[in-house]
Amino acid sequence: MQIEFAGAAREVTGSCHILRVGGKTVLLDCGMFQGRRAESREKNEKLPLPVAEIDAIVLSHAHIDHSGRLPFLVREGYRGPIYCTSATRDLSSVMLADSAHIQEKDAEFLTRRNKAVATPLYSMRDAALAVDQMVGLTYDTAFDVVPGVRATYTDAGHILGSASVVLECTEGSEMRRVVFSGDVGRKGLPIIRDPNPPQGADVVLLESTYGNRDHPPVEGAREQLAQVIKAAAAKGGKVLVPAFAVGRTQELVYDLHLLALDGRIPEIPIFVDSPLAIDATTVFAMHPEIFDQSEDLVQRVHDLFRFMQVQYTRDASESKALNQRNGPMVIIAASGMMEAGRILHHLANNAADPRTTILVVGFQAEHTLGRRVVERAPMIRVFGDEIPLRAQVEVLNGYSAHGDRHELQAWLDAVRAGNPGQQPPVVHLVHGEPDAQDAFAAQLRAAGYPTVNAPEPHTTTVL
Repeated sequence: MQIEFAGAAREVTGSCHILRVGGKTVLLDCGMFQGRRAESREKNEKLPLPVAEIDAIVLSHAHIDHSGRLPFLVREGYRGPIYCTSATRDLSSVMLADSAHIQEKDAEFLTRRNKAVATPLYSMRDAALAVDQMVGLTYDTAFDVVPGVRATYTDAGHILGSASVVLECTEGSEMRRVVFSGDVGRKGLPIIRDPNPPQGADVVLLESTYGNRDHPPVEGAREQLAQVIKAAAAKGGKVLVPAFAVGRTQELVYDLHLLALDGRIPEIPIFVDSPLAIDATTVFAMHPEIFDQSEDLVQRVHDLFRFMQVQYTRDASESKALNQRNGPMVIIAASGMMEAGRILHHLANNAADPRTTILVVGFQAEHTLGRRVVERAPMIRVFGDEIPLRAQVEVLNGYSAHGDRHELQAWLDAVRAGNPGQQPPVVHLVHGEPDAQDAFAAQLRAAGYPTVNAPEPHTTTVL
């Protein structure tokens, strides 16, 4: 029984781990690599292994860095099952279609620029076929993945439908209980329920995105959001919010709805300027059964995502018109790391204006435009043009949907508590940059976890 770390190994994106048990092979996620464009494309064009060797895929959640290469596998001939939660299947239907659209448009642009035919990584048809192969399942119900591997999803509390996976792996007389964390959320996030850690494990694959950092309390993020909007409105500026279309956008709309109901923000227009975010919001509204029913707004209103100040701009013409409008407003637009999407047009038109506020509410990976904005680079490159960054930059880490180092350890401690009287689990840190992983590994060893590794790409461990 082996696991090979084929992606999100010593980096944050490209989640993919290869589980081999009893002659069968299971992929845990198959996500897109993101960062430097040429380097990412080269990685994304390499199959993690020949598709003929893959017997099944277990998907933790719909974010593209976990799901984004599934249509590529389908294009290359994979026809097996892709297991996920029902909400993940519904979100993937819109997210993978959007990803395919981006692939096709990028290929068209490269073909025109280079006067040579460029091929997209996959097409809209491949994305649709990948969703057709998805098997939607419920939390806390065991299912057989392949002979020798039985799995159970628990709520990871990261985005709608996100899951940690318990894998009971049996080969001959040997059985190992492997837990793949997926992305671990935080207690108290809007809309979704708190993480529900699995109980007991021999081996844990644990995300470590914020393994060397602490987050401000979730409870303070809403008040900080209100303060940023009030300050920007007072000087007549726009608030540009680059936000992941799935999860972060819905959380922001939820908090803005609550702030508006309570009269804690000015009555300025709020635009959700992302077709993908609009479609994802529709999917969220389809799944109230997995909302956190203890939350205030869930109890107070029928529709979490509709109120007087919010407007959804689907058409490109509506989006372009926002750049001609004066006066204070909030514009929430994808992409979250400022690498694509409509946020780039808003940055191109507004980043040089000192009245503008760029509000960063999510993780910014190395080598992305978002990281350069957070680092307050004096000039940023948008659509090939150098633009002075005169806008005010505000960072609200309280909105992170990833647990910080203490929350991740608390999650792991809860898993370990299911091993009474046994050795602590072996821990493999994934989905993190080296500095974060090394610091988190030292923290866990000091906390009584003797075997903590941060595997290099394509290394293999025996269970």
